[in-house]
Formats: sequence, structure tokens, C-alpha cells
Amino acid sequence: MNSAQVVNSGTIETILLLALPASGKSEIRKFLAGLSPQECQRDFHLGSTVQLDDFPYVHLMRRIDDEVAARGGARIYFSSSDKPFKNGCDWGTLIALVNEDYEDLLEQKTYQPKSAAGYFMERLDSASFAAGAPTRLKALEPGLWAAVGDALERECQDLLREKNANSTQDLKGKTVVIEFARGGAQGSQLPLQAPYGYRYSLSMLSEKILSKARILYVWVTPEESRRKNADRADPNDPGSILHHGVPIDVMLGEYGCDDMEWLESYSDRPGTVSVKVGGRNYYLPLSRFDNRVDKTSFIRGDRNHWKPEQVKAIYEGLSGALTKLAKFNPLASIP
Repeated sequence: MNSAQVVNSGTIETILLLALPASGKSEIRKFLAGLSPQECQRDFHLGSTVQLDDFPYVHLMRRIDDEVAARGGARIYFSSSDKPFKNGCDWGTLIALVNEDYEDLLEQKTYQPKSAAGYFMERLDSASFAAGAPTRLKALEPGLWAAVGDALERECQDLLREKNANSTQDLKGKTVVIEFARGGAQGSQLPLQAPYGYRYSLSMLSEKILSKARILYVWVTPEESRRKNADRADPNDPGSILHHGVPIDVMLGEYGCDDMEWLESYSDRPGTVSVKVGGRNYYLPLSRFDNRVDKTSFIRGDRNHWKPEQVKAIYEGLSGALTKLAKFNPLASIP
């Protein structure tokens, strides 16, 4: 029998916060970050949260493309600023970057490179190689590499500052929240084929993550995801976690459906998603936060304007979902 992780009702160490874009993931992160340590532990089985997200890397890829195109070069990652990835393996590139960030958290490792932009550009190529995608940035003509790096240096310094601040934290008693969205084209037949969907991206996660991870899935329909995406989009703040908008061609071509329900239904242990890596099956407990009727958009607004009934709805919904997740024992779910 393949081994399965055992989950007790103590502090959850690592949560994969997964959903379609604009489903409420980032708002949930903001809400949890504003809770007291006592509330987190008592009602949500969480320590203070340390948060990882692959969106800043997607934004950086688009920014690199913009700067390359502005200097007459061919876009690297996307055919235009509002289109999906040219190479679907870059979904794996993003996971490789998340794996590295998680490892740096564990080791409390920080970086002080001569150039922050150069550091991230080199990391993108390394992560692409790990995912089986081409290492494209190193093929840039040296003058173009330098010009793109100069244009992005300030943004990359901010990104590195945030990464280093994360990595200086002692993780004892804390909960790491890892956020990403995955899916496939509208009308796709399930199961989604690699490199699309959660089945692929979960299989690319490091075993250090999989050995501790539980999935909190924010449940919305693709139609609601598109509505909320249009509602939150601020064209003046495209790099914002809370206010970025995903282009409609991407919403339909890469997030028109997802495979979470399929993954749960085909797991041989009820209430879990099964992920096979390195000859071992990891059974990740799964719990849903039902956001089909919007409980989260208000969080983007001024906290002073939050209504008590809105706070109550998300508080109780998240508490129920996370309590179920914390107490779930995959071994007890064996048929």
C-alpha cells in the first residue's frame, strides 16, 4: 500500500489555495492576514500566514515581453500582451519557481545579487529548463538583455525585497499559503491533458510541499470567474495581486474550465486528490469554500466599509472549510 500523509486537528502547515482567476483567493489571503493569531488558531487551525503566489512571475514574463517588443525583438512568452502562453510548459515553469521559493522559506535563504532583474531572468530560464521548456532569455543578444534588465530593475528590486522578507521568517507555528490558478480551454474534455490543469501542476510540485499540503479550493463557476475578473480589473494597476485583470482570451483559452472536481472523483481515497510523484502517491485532503454566491469581493475595499454580515459570511465559511481540512485523515478514508 502506498503511504498517505496523516492530518491531525492541529495547525495546518501548508495550504494550496486553488481556484479559477478572480474567484476570491487573494481576497481570502488578505482576510486571513488581518486576523489575530488567536483567531487564526482557534477558528481556522492556522498559524500566522506566510504567502507564496505565482502571479508575480506571470506579470514579470509579460513585462519582459513588453520591453523586448519595445526594442524591436520578438516576444518570448506570449504572442501578444493579451494572449495565452506560447508554450504551455510554462505552467510548469511557474511551479518550478514556487518550489524554489518554498525551499528558500525552509532554509531562510535570502539573495543580494548585483542585479535583481538579472537574478530573476536567470531564474526564469532555470525554471523553464526544469519544466522541459526552452531557456529563451539566455538567447537574447547581450545588449538587449542589458536593456531589458535596466528597464525592469526597479520592479525586480521590489519583487526581491518581498521575497527576501518572506524568507527571513521563522516558519515555526506558521502556515504557508501557496496560491495559483489552473485550468483548460472552454469546452475541454476531462481529464485535462498536460501541461494544463491541476493534475499536471500538482505533479510538478516538490515532494517537500506535497508531503505537507492540503487543498483549499475556492468554488466558483467559470462564468462567475469571468464576471469577477472583469469587475476587479484595474488597467492602472496590472501588477496588483488584488486588482489585476486576466485577458479574455486567456480566461477562455486557459481558464474556461478546471479539473478539480474530476481529480477528486477519480481519487481512490474519498475527500482527497491523489498525486503521484517519484513512485509515491500523495493524498492531499481537499475542502471547498463555496464562493458561487460572492462572499469575498468586498475585501478589496476599505476595511472601514466592511459590513458585519459580510465579515460573518466569510468568517464562518472559511472556518468550516478549514476545520474540515485540518481534521481530515486520509488513512480513515480508505474504502
